[in-house]
Amino acid sequence: MRVFSPLYDRVMRWSGHRQAPWYLAALSFSESSFFPIPPDVMLAPMCLRHPQRAWWFASLTTLASVAGGLLGYLIGRLAFDLVEPLVGPGGHYAQAFDQARQWFDHWGIWAVFLAGFSPIPYKVFTISAGVLGMALIPFALASAVGRGLRFFLVAALMVWGGAPMEARLRPYIDWIGWVLVALILLVLAFRL
Repeated sequence: MRVFSPLYDRVMRWSGHRQAPWYLAALSFSESSFFPIPPDVMLAPMCLRHPQRAWWFASLTTLASVAGGLLGYLIGRLAFDLVEPLVGPGGHYAQAFDQARQWFDHWGIWAVFLAGFSPIPYKVFTISAGVLGMALIPFALASAVGRGLRFFLVAALMVWGGAPMEARLRPYIDWIGWVLVALILLVLAFRL
């Protein structure tokens, strides 16, 4: 069943749109504070399509993501009551929020760096940092380094692999998509 290859083709077309950098910045900003889709899904195809601009895209993604992280921090600091239903007991992000608190207790500022670099929901850590009153400057620096490393790594991999990698992956997109869906379902099954 060919579900993922048309979606892949659409994303590749969108990555060439003249407004794509603005969409990338908006996605990066919103993902750091409230939106669930990571910017990598746009950054990677944009870097594949325009490898000469990959470093610019990684920089834009990093800056917008850190700015969004600052919004997440402010949400946690000033408006926690609005997000408490999501992160409180029984909320969709309750487990992730508890994990973030434990990481902050154990690793302090390094938790922000790790969350910024890893595929963990970064927004949970930005809001948690605000709730817990983490110092703003170290928070911003750890965010910039963690997010920057992640997005520049994505850009570097796309530049390194380039068109030959895309050409080799293209015939297997549907298989890759279904394998990822199966893995997500397995992870969800074991979490419940």
